[in-house]
Amino acid sequence: MVFLHGLMGRGKNFTSIAKALADDFRSLLVDLPNHGDSGWTEDFDYAETADIVAAQLRAGFAADGPVAVVGHSLGGKVAMVLALRHPELVSALVVVDISPVPRDDGEGEFEHLLGTLSALDLAALDSRTDADEALSEPIGDARVRGFLLQNLRRVKDADSGRSSFAWQPNLHMLYRALPQIGGFPDPGGAQYEGPVLWVAGGDSDYVRDEDADSMRELFPRTTRISIKGAGHWVHSERPEEFISTVRWFLTRGD
Repeated sequence: MVFLHGLMGRGKNFTSIAKALADDFRSLLVDLPNHGDSGWTEDFDYAETADIVAAQLRAGFAADGPVAVVGHSLGGKVAMVLALRHPELVSALVVVDISPVPRDDGEGEFEHLLGTLSALDLAALDSRTDADEALSEPIGDARVRGFLLQNLRRVKDADSGRSSFAWQPNLHMLYRALPQIGGFPDPGGAQYEGPVLWVAGGDSDYVRDEDADSMRELFPRTTRISIKGAGHWVHSERPEEFISTVRWFLTRGD
């Protein structure tokens, strides 16, 4: 099983989920391009991102055969494009709280979040606590701040030896690319014929009823499930329900 995280996330965000499924699956937690320890690109493009992930899988984790791919939000779109462009690598697909439908308001929350991070004066920070305090008013949810601040790193200048804070993801490029991130590429008539679990958060508006036709046009073997009480971060807000749902889907007889 391969996990693809959402915008401003990293592979380790799925650590507890992967551990809970370890009796049934060996997992790979991917840092997507422009996130975590992965390299940066000049611009954002879903096809390029999916192709980079495909090359990584083909050279290693999926070298001996296809794997189940779980993707949340941005990672869910990358997972869908991966399945459409490289179906031989994907045995099953789990798409978490996102749809293949371009939407102008789809990244509105992230417009605020990434804009706030981009405006933060990193040179004025002496500690991570300073960053948390500076973000506490514009980003009032402590859980969301913690999720974002996982991306703040101390870096040491090679010449002076002094350390300062920097964002590990390609923050400014991702902020500029939010319109592209909120979209979805033209599939060119491609379909993925494998089984797909489409998981929505019951309290989230990232998946709408009117998205279903587009989803099934690309993924005709789609099973849609909504998890009550979950918002956009379904796997962290309702982990037990998410784990049991994924386990059921991937271990059931087809």
